[in-house]
Amino acid sequence: MRRPYRSVPAVAFALALSASVIHAQDAARTVSGGGISVAGWAGKIDANEAKAGQVLENSKLAKEGDALHVTTGPAVAYWNPANKATGNYTVKATFKEPKYMALNSHPHPYGIVIAGNDLGTDQQSYLYCAAYGNGNFIVRGFGPEAFQVNGRRGETHAAVNKAAGPGEPVTQEIAVSVKGDKVECAINGQVVGSYDKATLVGDGKLKSTDGVYGIRFAHNTEGFVTGLTVTK
Repeated sequence: MRRPYRSVPAVAFALALSASVIHAQDAARTVSGGGISVAGWAGKIDANEAKAGQVLENSKLAKEGDALHVTTGPAVAYWNPANKATGNYTVKATFKEPKYMALNSHPHPYGIVIAGNDLGTDQQSYLYCAAYGNGNFIVRGFGPEAFQVNGRRGETHAAVNKAAGPGEPVTQEIAVSVKGDKVECAINGQVVGSYDKATLVGDGKLKSTDGVYGIRFAHNTEGFVTGLTVTK
């Protein structure tokens, strides 16, 4: 008689294979009518997206009323080079995902970009705090290689709103602040992460916490951004 435990390696292999298939199916799509149609704005897709053959025009940034309407395609950061913040400041905006997970098989994040320097080049650096519609958030930097701040997949926080289910709307108010020697991310009015500036700036990380601010969306995600502002 075969013992049940002998099937564990086979089960583990099947699960790993299944995960790899799911990951492969989650490649960035191409957005019809993509590109940037908002005056003064620019963007750059992630380096791994470009290596996979994606281009900036495969995601879309448009203006609808007072909202920026983003639909991705490849993961991308968007900014207006005139939008700069220095010293102590807070950049905030409201993000609405009208149909949670409508373009993907699992939650993808979107949020605020700060400290942008050399944007649009291979040497660009910036930091972002982004929320998922499942209650998670992630803080990550590029300098120009990606570096983790609160883990590869981020973490859960009660302040982050959860969608009722796939196809349902979810809204997040996201703010990133530079205050003295700290950088803070607040979501829906509550600080979810506070980080020492000294751990974020330096070789292979941010060039400075001064710089251009903007927005970032992961691949295969749609959302509306309103109220993007900076205050001292």
